[in-house]
Parts: sequence; structure tokens; C-alpha cells
Amino acid sequence: MRSEDLIALLQQDLAPVRRLPPPGVRLARWLLLVLPAMAVIVAAMGLRPDLAEHLAEPRFVAEALAALATGLAAAWAALASTVPGTPTRRLALPALPAALWLATIGEGCWREWLVLGPDSLVPALEPQCLPEIAAISIVPLAVLVLLARRGAALAPALTAALSALAAAALASAALSLFHHAEAAMVVLVWHFGGVALLSGLAALSGRRLFAVAA
Repeated sequence: MRSEDLIALLQQDLAPVRRLPPPGVRLARWLLLVLPAMAVIVAAMGLRPDLAEHLAEPRFVAEALAALATGLAAAWAALASTVPGTPTRRLALPALPAALWLATIGEGCWREWLVLGPDSLVPALEPQCLPEIAAISIVPLAVLVLLARRGAALAPALTAALSALAAAALASAALSLFHHAEAAMVVLVWHFGGVALLSGLAALSGRRLFAVAA
């Protein structure tokens, strides 16, 4: 059989392939689906009564924006990780806002330590916020996983970790709108630490989450 005949034979049964939209487009779709759900949760819980006062505090605003930026960057990276050939350095995009988030929290912890000393560690001894963050993360994570599964999750653990990071960071930002005032150490342990924990657990489940796509 000639090469031309073989190629023609192989092409006969080929189904048209729809090109995967760029990560930015899929990120926009994710936000269109997720933000209304997050808004419903925040509205149902009710805005915290001291929100206006906290919005005047640079550290509170910086923490919330850094958490939001971390979530958006991680969501983009999760979707980009399913596109073969994406440079590895681009998948590290969430590292910058995550570092800024950690720095703002750390600055708050230092200020509390200067005022309270070892007593500033006491609030962090009780598990707080983690159940709420995990619950709020369910919808964003589920939608992001469904979108990511349309691509090729060649590194399922990484894609799963980035997806969980995106969902949990977004949940942390939403939680700050209705949860009562918290010590910086609580934010460090149960917000940032909780987000890291959920990301790690998702990484361990990556092969199951993307079994079909991998």
C-alpha cells in the first residue's frame, strides 16, 4: 500500500477535533459560573458588620486582594497545565501573589507579637475557618476540575493542586467578607495553612480526579 493510500485510509474515520479555548477564556468561563455562587453564599451569610472599618485598613485589603489574585493565578495555571507544551515557568504564576499574601499575613503576625507576645499564638490553637473554606471551595473546585478535564492533564497531581489552590484561595477571600474579625495568626494557620493543606490533599488525589483526561 502506498503512503498516500494509507494516509487517506486513516483520515476517513477521523472525527473533527474542536480546538481547546485558551486558558484565559476558560478562566473567564469559570468566573462566570463561580462568582454568582460565591455571591449567594456571602449574601446568605451576611456581610460582617465591621466590613467598612476593615476596608479602610491597608493590611486587610492587601490580604484579601492577594488571596483573590492567588486564586485567579492558580486557576489560570491549572487550566494552562492541561495544554501540552505550556512552559513550566508559567505554571509558577501563583507563586508571586501567594508570596505577597503570606508576607501581608506575616506582617500582621509580627505586629500582634509585639503587642501580645506569646498570647498572640493562643487563637491559632483552635481549628477555625478551615471547615468553612473547605465547604465554600466545593463548587469552584468542581467546576474547575470539569473545565480542566477537557484538556490533557499530563501532570494530574500538579493540575489538581493548582485547582484546589484556586478554589480555596477564592474561598478564603470570600470568607473575609462575612467572617468576624480574626487574629493574624488565625489567618496564617487556618486560612493560608488551610489552603496549603487542601492543595496538598488534592495533589494526592490528582490521578483519580483526572483519570479520564490523563
